[in-house]
Amino acid sequence: MSVDAFAVSVGRGAALGRPRYSEALRSGAVFGVVEAITPVIGWAAGVAASSFVQAVDHWLAFGLLAAVGLHMLYAAVWKKADAKPVGRSFTVLMATAIGTSLDAMAVGVSLAFLNVNIVVVATAIGLATFLMSSGGMLIGRLIGEHFGRIAEAVAGIALFGLGLSILIEHLTA
Repeated sequence: MSVDAFAVSVGRGAALGRPRYSEALRSGAVFGVVEAITPVIGWAAGVAASSFVQAVDHWLAFGLLAAVGLHMLYAAVWKKADAKPVGRSFTVLMATAIGTSLDAMAVGVSLAFLNVNIVVVATAIGLATFLMSSGGMLIGRLIGEHFGRIAEAVAGIALFGLGLSILIEHLTA
């Protein structure tokens, strides 16, 4: 689930032009915290509405993952070369973190139907996302904007594929 946050972080690191290490850690912390909270929200929604959601959970997961994946692919392929670099503001960072965490919320809904400890799972997701986002910013700093866009496109395709896989698995079971 951290792949989309990683790809976006690589893109941010490339677009910001040599971000500082402290900025990479700040970005990783924001992505990690948001990514840890959203599966808990999804899990709570899934528990509350399990009888209603169970019949369509695979469609919800597919819709959310496909939407985020296609948006990432679109942004990577059709972003103008002369577009203004990503802002350094906390608001932009938070909006990006929320946008990339929608798949974690969909996973949280699915986790409501399994016998898992949501606190342990959410903590693991948050830590993995922190590490991948911080590392992604530093990698983006090294590779530049061109490869950052490629990483974002690959992550978008992977998210769409994951959503499609979930849908096919449920429809053919």
